[in-house]
Amino acid sequence: MICTIILVIGIGSGIYYFTEYRQSQMSFPKDVTLQTHTGADFAFSNLPKKIRLVEFMYTHCPDICPNTTFQMQQLRDRLVKDKVFGNKVEFLTISFDPARDTQEVLQNYAKTFEIDKNKGWFLVSGENSAVKKIADNFKFQYRDPGTGEFIHSSATYLLDEDNKVIEVFGMGEKNFKQKEVYKKIMKQI
Repeated sequence: MICTIILVIGIGSGIYYFTEYRQSQMSFPKDVTLQTHTGADFAFSNLPKKIRLVEFMYTHCPDICPNTTFQMQQLRDRLVKDKVFGNKVEFLTISFDPARDTQEVLQNYAKTFEIDKNKGWFLVSGENSAVKKIADNFKFQYRDPGTGEFIHSSATYLLDEDNKVIEVFGMGEKNFKQKEVYKKIMKQI
């Protein structure tokens, strides 16, 4: 009986840690400033109160990164029709490959996915240490095994107006469930 109680408490604690507690610790470091694909500074210290969908990616990714960005593009278009994108909802796409994802490369990526079509979607990158600090705060892992094709986590993050993570979604065609993300965003508005 005691073993069963200990087991249930242990499992419950683990579930709480990986779902609620860990998410509540994820946030933007206030002392980091990155640069947008247009060259403007993007400071995390004074973000306006908006719901944010955050994606980590790199432009040379062969599959889930561009697929996720494409789905975010479609989601953005739907939120524009609902008249909430830009004024209540923003997207933030962070490149973790600043060596190759130069401003010019990011500008081409932005053009491909029509990121500048409406105000409210920021494509950013910066020094390795700054990007790593943000990724670490979100428990997003990535590394280059020497091939130039990163091994990375498969997560996007929905943040409330106070920049606290309220939901973690997958990436790619099968794991980024666009309809579910849309419903969660609209529920927060």
